[in-house]
Amino acid sequence: MKNAFAIVTLSAALSGCAVAPWHAPAEAPAPVAQPAAPVTANPQEDTPATQAVAAAAAVQANEALPSVDLTSDLFYKLTKAELDFKRGQWQSAYVTMMVLAQQTRDPRLAQRSAEMALTAKQGGEAMAAIRLWRELAPESDEAAQYFLGFAVLGDDLTEAEQAFTQRLKKSPPNARGLAMFQMQQFLLRAKDKAAAFALMERVLAPYAGQLETHLVLAQGAFANNEALRAATEARRALDIKPDSELALLTMAQVTPDPEMVTKLVTDFLAKYPQSREVRAAYARMLVEQKQYDKARNEFLTLLKGQPDNPATLYALGIMAMQATDVAAAEGYFKRFVDVLEKDGGEDRDPTKALLILAQIAEEKGDLAAAQGWLDRVDNGEPRMMLTVRLKRAHLTARMGDLEGARKLLAQIKTEDPAEQAQIIQTDAQLLRDGGQGLEAYKVLEDGVLRFPNSPDLLYDFALAAEKMGKVELMETSLRKVMEMSPDNHHAYNALGYSLAERNQRLDEAFALIDKAMQMAPGDPFIMDSLGWVNFRLGKLKEAETLLRRAYALRSDPEIAVHLGEVLWAQGDKAGAQGLWREARAKDPHNDVLKSTLARLNTSL
Repeated sequence: MKNAFAIVTLSAALSGCAVAPWHAPAEAPAPVAQPAAPVTANPQEDTPATQAVAAAAAVQANEALPSVDLTSDLFYKLTKAELDFKRGQWQSAYVTMMVLAQQTRDPRLAQRSAEMALTAKQGGEAMAAIRLWRELAPESDEAAQYFLGFAVLGDDLTEAEQAFTQRLKKSPPNARGLAMFQMQQFLLRAKDKAAAFALMERVLAPYAGQLETHLVLAQGAFANNEALRAATEARRALDIKPDSELALLTMAQVTPDPEMVTKLVTDFLAKYPQSREVRAAYARMLVEQKQYDKARNEFLTLLKGQPDNPATLYALGIMAMQATDVAAAEGYFKRFVDVLEKDGGEDRDPTKALLILAQIAEEKGDLAAAQGWLDRVDNGEPRMMLTVRLKRAHLTARMGDLEGARKLLAQIKTEDPAEQAQIIQTDAQLLRDGGQGLEAYKVLEDGVLRFPNSPDLLYDFALAAEKMGKVELMETSLRKVMEMSPDNHHAYNALGYSLAERNQRLDEAFALIDKAMQMAPGDPFIMDSLGWVNFRLGKLKEAETLLRRAYALRSDPEIAVHLGEVLWAQGDKAGAQGLWREARAKDPHNDVLKSTLARLNTSL
């Protein structure tokens, strides 16, 4: 519950005042992936020569900077420094740039020196260059950011305190709050947390009447495990501005009693019903408490205020899926995708929603529509793109083109062993669904030889081995999965269900499935297995209760078949046949249904 408030508090506090990028080390300086060198004339050809030209231009480009003649000697030194740096000779390049910065008094050459030292992971040299940069450009906010990033990491925070004090004094009143939040973010990296908090108290003392002062102190005290002080500061912030959402969220974050948090939030919303950040946090809190109906109502209230808010639409879509309200989920996700596509923001990726929409369409039997949703995916996060390509292959196979689907899989190139194993698993699944069980087994057998440390691949191989009648190999493989991945509830469930299905070692089967149930108590398929092993043990009422719960969570044909057999054994043949008809309607070719009807010598 606390996480919801922490996220909102920090995101709201920093939304307008994110600390500018700076390259500060944890212990040794971090490398700079793309040094912020002076812009070259041709960014497509960033060579030492062009960097030198840009550096040379830097000493002449701005009238506010010192005027320096670009002599042939200066140009040669700049070029040689960049060439040395390119060859890995950072020391000579750094020294040259520092000397030239001191001679020309151009701060951009000091900045370049700092970048070279940072790339070489040389903290002391970087700090020297940053100090020079700051001296040459005392008004530069970027130089100050770099300086503070390093200053807070030292054992002595005196320099950092002086810099923070000056920054707050120089900040206009309407920007001072943001500067306070920036200071807090810098000080989170300090080694001595108590000293950092004491520094914060001293620097903020002149601004005791400002809301942000107490919010920053509350956050600092909370991070320093001073709960009482954190609550006191948050209360002072609320006293200054009773309708401040950020103050209320901070108060909620530092309050340990969940009931008190709920009262704080609900009282605030009753008084200030338009408070979107607080309402969104409250909705997330209700989700964490599994109060889904209440959470849904809060999200619906948010949606009324902003019908096209992507976060709210996505949350409602997920909640509708959880409630198995597929039609509502589809509507929310369609609106979510439309909003993102209209917005065109590069930082918003609709891939997950498009995958869900494709899944919904597939489950409705509209494979063309499912492919259409996938076709709208555009360069998402790499792992998500792999999921999209695997899904596309799956749909291609379902449309009857198994070879085409396997060709799509073969075209996926990746160096990641986990992703390669995932492709093998998908290939085997396509073959298995296509009725080629032996070929699927061979694909997985080869895959396990290539990737012996992949528990997921070994799990699929175990199930394939059972289909081939290799029961001992199945059990050996599943037990190896349990060794490799002790929290893999699927392995425990699979072995327990296999034993129960064969009516063997039922006490052991029960123990295995019960362990899986403890790991994943809400999983309907494990619940189905537990119901089935109870049936095998002759505990018909316990079996019926578990299977009804499982079927309510997931109306899967196989669960329906199991529940039907339990009812049949209790004499409720009409109820059993009703469930079996439901199963046949969903999956006319279900093997479990066929074998059950044959074994009981009945038909529908």
